[in-house]
This record gives sequence, structure tokens and C-alpha cells, in this order.
Amino acid sequence: MRRFVEELWLPYHRDLEAATDSHEISEDVDVDDIVEFRTDYFDDPSKGLWVALDDVDDPTGTLAEVDATFAGFIGTVLRTPAAKFETADKLHLGNFYVDPAYRGTGLADDLVARAIQHAREDGAVELSLDVDVDNDRALAYYEKLGFDVAKYRMRVPLEAVELDTENGCD
Repeated sequence: MRRFVEELWLPYHRDLEAATDSHEISEDVDVDDIVEFRTDYFDDPSKGLWVALDDVDDPTGTLAEVDATFAGFIGTVLRTPAAKFETADKLHLGNFYVDPAYRGTGLADDLVARAIQHAREDGAVELSLDVDVDNDRALAYYEKLGFDVAKYRMRVPLEAVELDTENGCD
């Protein structure tokens, strides 16, 4: 997990930070904390992670020991709605990153295809994802795949909410 965090997860977040106004990551990230969190995160069977490797020396070795280039990854979460809703299971694409050296090679399509295979195996009938409104490259790619906007997620700092709370809740 440490190699994944150092070679893909952190570069993904740095790249996202450069591409969007709303994503900031600390300069002094504690890699051990992230490794622990990511390891615990994947104890849940509804979560998946696929890592693309290039120039693999021994495909039977462990991820920690393999001599390879970490080229990209996609994380997924199977979302099963409560029984009271008549909606189908969705496979949510979480973090999705392709190293700049591998962009345009078809690797992104390969990773999405793996997620689609996983969705079908788990009985999901739909993919979902969240994307920053100012991440033009990602938006163009997802639209090319056929994704469309289903809802908007909005946010505001508490101090900027325009609501008179003086005479309201105490």
C-alpha cells in the first residue's frame, strides 16, 4: 500500500490540486496515516482498487516487492440503496488517475473497463462518479464515455451563508 500511496495516490492528489480550485492537499502529508487509512478502507468488501503496472519484472510477486512502474489506478465503491428505494445498485468510481506518461495510451479506458466488469460481477447496473466542475480534462473524458449530470453538489463556507440566524436557532 505504501508504494501505491507514494507513487500514485499522492501524485493523483497533487495533479487534482493543480487542475481544480477546490482540492487542496497538505504539503506535509503523513504517508503512514494515509497507508493505514487506505488499508483499513479496503477491509470493506464493497470497495475495490485496481492498480495498473507497466514493465512488470515478475507478475507473481507481491505489489510491495514487484519491480514495475505504477501507471494508474481506479477505486470503486458498490452502493446498494436501502430497500425502500426502487433504484438499482451503482458502482461508484472514486479516485481515478492515470500518470501523465500514460495518458492517451488507452490505459484510462482499460481501468474503466475493469470497473465495468466489477460492476457486472456485483450486480450493479449503473456507474456513478463525482467530478470537480473545473476539471476540464476529466469532464471531457467522462462525457465521451456517456456520463451525464444527474445532480449538482454545492458547497459554501459557513461564514458565507446568507441567512439571518440572529433570531433563529440557539
